[in-house]
Amino acid sequence: MTDASRATAPPAPVDVDRVLRRATRRLLGDLVLRLVIIAVLVAVPIVLTRTGTWDSPFLGLFAVVAVFLALFTFYRFVFTTRLGKLRAVLRTYPLEFRPRVTKKDADDWSKYGTTFTLKISGGTQGPAPWVRAVNVVGRRRWPKETENGAWVAGDLAFGGILVVPGTEEALFLEIAKQDKAARAREEADPERLARAEQAGLVGKRR
Repeated sequence: MTDASRATAPPAPVDVDRVLRRATRRLLGDLVLRLVIIAVLVAVPIVLTRTGTWDSPFLGLFAVVAVFLALFTFYRFVFTTRLGKLRAVLRTYPLEFRPRVTKKDADDWSKYGTTFTLKISGGTQGPAPWVRAVNVVGRRRWPKETENGAWVAGDLAFGGILVVPGTEEALFLEIAKQDKAARAREEADPERLARAEQAGLVGKRR
Protein backbone atom coordinates (compact mmCIF):
# COMPACT_ATOMS: atom_id res chain seq x y z
CA MET A 1 0.00 0.00 0.00
CA THR A 2 1.33 3.48 -0.83
CA ASP A 3 0.27 6.81 0.68
CA ALA A 4 -0.19 9.83 -1.49
CA SER A 5 1.49 13.01 -0.37
CA ARG A 6 -0.49 16.09 0.64
CA ALA A 7 -0.82 18.66 -2.10
CA THR A 8 0.26 22.19 -1.12
CA ALA A 9 -2.66 23.72 -3.00
CA PRO A 10 -5.55 22.46 -5.15
CA PRO A 11 -4.92 22.42 -8.89
CA ALA A 12 -6.90 24.60 -11.26
CA PRO A 13 -10.67 23.96 -11.12
CA VAL A 14 -11.99 21.28 -13.47
CA ASP A 15 -14.28 22.14 -16.37
CA VAL A 16 -17.12 19.62 -16.08
CA ASP A 17 -18.08 19.97 -19.74
CA ARG A 18 -14.51 19.20 -20.78
CA VAL A 19 -14.45 16.09 -18.59
CA LEU A 20 -17.64 14.87 -20.28
CA ARG A 21 -16.33 15.61 -23.77
CA ARG A 22 -13.04 13.84 -23.13
CA ALA A 23 -14.73 10.74 -21.74
CA THR A 24 -17.05 10.63 -24.77
CA ARG A 25 -14.19 11.05 -27.24
CA ARG A 26 -12.12 8.35 -25.55
CA LEU A 27 -14.95 5.84 -25.63
CA LEU A 28 -16.11 6.60 -29.17
CA GLY A 29 -12.53 6.64 -30.44
CA ASP A 30 -11.92 3.21 -28.95
CA LEU A 31 -15.14 1.80 -30.43
CA VAL A 32 -14.41 3.24 -33.89
CA LEU A 33 -10.88 1.81 -33.87
CA ARG A 34 -12.17 -1.64 -32.96
CA LEU A 35 -14.85 -1.54 -35.64
CA VAL A 36 -12.28 -0.52 -38.26
CA ILE A 37 -10.01 -3.42 -37.27
CA ILE A 38 -12.95 -5.85 -37.47
CA ALA A 39 -13.84 -4.55 -40.95
CA VAL A 40 -10.24 -5.02 -42.10
CA LEU A 41 -10.09 -8.56 -40.70
CA VAL A 42 -13.27 -9.44 -42.59
CA ALA A 43 -12.32 -7.69 -45.83
CA VAL A 44 -8.72 -8.87 -46.23
CA PRO A 45 -9.50 -12.61 -46.72
CA ILE A 46 -12.31 -11.77 -49.16
CA VAL A 47 -10.09 -9.51 -51.26
CA LEU A 48 -7.14 -11.92 -51.24
CA THR A 49 -9.33 -14.87 -52.23
CA ARG A 50 -11.23 -13.07 -55.00
CA THR A 51 -8.09 -11.59 -56.55
CA GLY A 52 -6.25 -14.91 -56.34
CA THR A 53 -3.44 -13.23 -54.38
CA TRP A 54 -3.55 -15.79 -51.61
CA ASP A 55 -5.88 -18.72 -51.15
CA SER A 56 -5.14 -20.61 -47.95
CA PRO A 57 -7.04 -22.22 -45.06
CA PHE A 58 -5.14 -19.87 -42.78
CA LEU A 59 -7.32 -17.05 -44.04
CA GLY A 60 -10.04 -18.49 -41.83
CA LEU A 61 -8.06 -17.27 -38.81
CA PHE A 62 -8.89 -13.70 -39.80
CA ALA A 63 -12.59 -14.47 -39.36
CA VAL A 64 -11.98 -16.15 -35.99
CA VAL A 65 -10.06 -13.14 -34.69
CA ALA A 66 -12.76 -10.81 -36.04
CA VAL A 67 -15.48 -12.73 -34.18
CA PHE A 68 -13.63 -12.60 -30.85
CA LEU A 69 -12.89 -8.91 -31.27
CA ALA A 70 -16.53 -8.26 -32.16
CA LEU A 71 -17.69 -10.01 -28.98
CA PHE A 72 -15.27 -8.00 -26.90
CA THR A 73 -16.37 -4.80 -28.64
CA PHE A 74 -20.00 -5.63 -27.80
CA TYR A 75 -19.13 -5.36 -24.11
CA ARG A 76 -17.61 -1.95 -24.77
CA PHE A 77 -21.01 -0.59 -25.83
CA VAL A 78 -22.09 -1.01 -22.19
CA PHE A 79 -19.86 1.93 -21.36
CA THR A 80 -22.14 4.28 -23.31
CA THR A 81 -24.62 4.00 -20.42
CA ARG A 82 -21.82 5.01 -18.05
CA LEU A 83 -21.52 8.34 -19.84
CA GLY A 84 -25.09 9.20 -18.88
CA LYS A 85 -24.40 8.38 -15.24
CA LEU A 86 -21.20 10.42 -15.33
CA ARG A 87 -23.10 13.41 -16.68
CA ALA A 88 -25.86 13.09 -14.06
CA VAL A 89 -23.43 12.97 -11.13
CA LEU A 90 -21.30 15.88 -12.33
CA ARG A 91 -24.43 17.97 -12.98
CA THR A 92 -25.85 17.23 -9.51
CA TYR A 93 -22.84 17.40 -7.19
CA PRO A 94 -20.01 19.95 -7.09
CA LEU A 95 -16.42 18.78 -7.41
CA GLU A 96 -14.40 19.03 -4.19
CA PHE A 97 -10.64 18.66 -4.10
CA ARG A 98 -9.37 15.86 -1.84
CA PRO A 99 -5.63 16.25 -1.11
CA ARG A 100 -4.86 12.62 -0.25
CA VAL A 101 -5.58 9.45 -2.23
CA THR A 102 -4.26 6.12 -0.92
CA LYS A 103 -4.44 2.98 -3.07
CA LYS A 104 -4.18 -0.63 -1.94
CA ASP A 105 -1.62 -2.68 -3.85
CA ALA A 106 -4.10 -5.37 -4.96
CA ASP A 107 -6.33 -4.55 -7.95
CA ASP A 108 -9.28 -6.55 -9.28
CA TRP A 109 -9.50 -7.28 -13.02
CA SER A 110 -12.78 -7.66 -14.91
CA LYS A 111 -13.93 -7.36 -18.50
CA TYR A 112 -15.42 -3.96 -17.69
CA GLY A 113 -12.21 -2.49 -16.27
CA THR A 114 -9.73 -2.81 -13.42
CA THR A 115 -11.13 -1.99 -9.98
CA PHE A 116 -8.89 -0.11 -7.56
CA THR A 117 -9.47 0.12 -3.79
CA LEU A 118 -8.86 3.62 -2.43
CA LYS A 119 -8.96 5.73 0.70
CA ILE A 120 -9.77 9.36 -0.12
CA SER A 121 -9.04 11.82 2.68
CA GLY A 122 -9.36 15.53 3.33
CA GLY A 123 -11.99 17.97 2.20
CA THR A 124 -15.04 19.28 4.01
CA GLN A 125 -16.80 15.89 4.08
CA GLY A 126 -14.28 14.45 6.51
CA PRO A 127 -12.85 10.90 6.53
CA ALA A 128 -14.16 8.53 3.90
CA PRO A 129 -14.37 4.73 3.98
CA TRP A 130 -12.42 2.52 1.61
CA VAL A 131 -13.99 2.86 -1.82
CA ARG A 132 -13.80 0.92 -5.07
CA ALA A 133 -12.93 2.87 -8.20
CA VAL A 134 -13.25 1.86 -11.86
CA ASN A 135 -12.52 3.97 -14.93
CA VAL A 136 -15.68 5.26 -16.61
CA VAL A 137 -14.51 4.16 -20.07
CA GLY A 138 -12.83 0.96 -18.88
CA ARG A 139 -9.18 1.98 -19.03
CA ARG A 140 -7.01 -0.20 -16.82
CA ARG A 141 -4.10 2.12 -16.07
CA TRP A 142 -3.87 3.46 -12.54
CA PRO A 143 -3.73 7.26 -12.87
CA LYS A 144 -0.60 8.16 -10.92
CA GLU A 145 -1.54 11.82 -11.30
CA THR A 146 -3.72 11.35 -8.18
CA GLU A 147 -0.62 11.19 -5.96
CA ASN A 148 -1.16 14.88 -5.12
CA GLY A 149 -4.92 14.55 -4.71
CA ALA A 150 -7.99 14.39 -6.91
CA TRP A 151 -11.41 15.97 -7.44
CA VAL A 152 -14.44 14.11 -6.06
CA ALA A 153 -18.15 14.63 -6.73
CA GLY A 154 -21.03 12.74 -5.20
CA ASP A 155 -22.14 11.25 -1.92
CA LEU A 156 -19.99 8.21 -1.20
CA ALA A 157 -22.79 6.52 0.73
CA PHE A 158 -24.43 6.13 -2.69
CA GLY A 159 -21.50 6.59 -5.05
CA GLY A 160 -19.58 9.28 -6.80
CA ILE A 161 -17.00 10.31 -9.37
CA LEU A 162 -13.26 10.88 -9.03
CA VAL A 163 -11.67 13.20 -11.60
CA VAL A 164 -7.90 13.03 -12.09
CA PRO A 165 -6.12 16.40 -12.23
CA GLY A 166 -4.33 17.01 -15.49
CA THR A 167 -5.65 14.12 -17.58
CA GLU A 168 -9.24 14.66 -16.33
CA GLU A 169 -9.92 10.92 -16.46
CA ALA A 170 -13.09 9.98 -14.58
CA LEU A 171 -13.58 6.99 -12.27
CA PHE A 172 -16.77 5.74 -10.61
CA LEU A 173 -16.63 5.36 -6.81
CA GLU A 174 -18.60 3.21 -4.38
CA ILE A 175 -18.03 2.06 -0.80
CA ALA A 176 -15.90 -1.09 -0.89
CA LYS A 177 -17.82 -2.97 1.84
CA GLN A 178 -21.50 -3.40 1.08
CA ASP A 179 -22.52 -3.63 4.76
CA LYS A 180 -20.98 -0.22 5.43
CA ALA A 181 -22.65 1.16 2.30
CA ALA A 182 -26.03 -0.13 3.47
CA ARG A 183 -25.63 1.45 6.92
CA ALA A 184 -24.52 4.76 5.43
CA ARG A 185 -27.55 4.84 3.14
CA GLU A 186 -29.94 4.04 5.99
CA GLU A 187 -28.54 7.00 7.93
CA ALA A 188 -28.99 9.40 5.00
CA ASP A 189 -31.64 12.09 5.45
CA PRO A 190 -34.38 12.67 2.83
CA GLU A 191 -32.50 15.56 1.21
CA ARG A 192 -29.40 13.42 0.62
CA LEU A 193 -31.52 10.61 -0.71
CA ALA A 194 -33.39 12.90 -3.10
CA ARG A 195 -30.12 14.27 -4.42
CA ALA A 196 -28.72 10.78 -4.95
CA GLU A 197 -31.87 9.91 -6.89
CA GLN A 198 -31.47 13.01 -9.05
CA ALA A 199 -27.88 11.94 -9.84
CA GLY A 200 -29.01 8.43 -10.76
CA LEU A 201 -27.03 6.85 -7.92
CA VAL A 202 -30.16 5.14 -6.54
CA GLY A 203 -33.51 4.24 -8.07
CA LYS A 204 -36.49 6.53 -7.77
CA ARG A 205 -38.83 5.86 -4.88
CA ARG A 206 -42.37 4.92 -5.85
